[in-house]
Formats: sequence, C-alpha cells, structure tokens
Amino acid sequence: MSSELFWSALALVLIFEGLLPLLAPTLWRRVFTDLMRLRDGQLRFFGLVSVGSGLLLWWLLA
Repeated sequence: MSSELFWSALALVLIFEGLLPLLAPTLWRRVFTDLMRLRDGQLRFFGLVSVGSGLLLWWLLA
C-alpha cells in the first residue's frame, strides 16, 4: 500500500468523522451518550461489523 493512499484514506475518515459533530452537535452528543450505555459485547459486535464491512468493501473495490 502506498503512503499516499494511506494518508488519503485517513483524511477521508477524519472528514466523515467530523461531519456529525460539525453539523449536528446535539445529535452527536445524544448518539455518543447512547453508545456509552452499550455493554462491551454490543460495542465489540458493532466494531466487528464495521471492520467486516470495510474489508468487504475494500475487497470489492480492489
């Protein structure tokens, strides 16, 4: 993987992660508060789904 691709991907992650707190801070705070109430197993499941989805998308685009 080239260094340029890595930094481009990181830039996109930061852009998308910053959109919700920028455009709707109250909603972002509520979502974050709801996430804090989840059990560890539930958070791990969402992490697994996120990683799996990312890997599948990466594989489809490659």
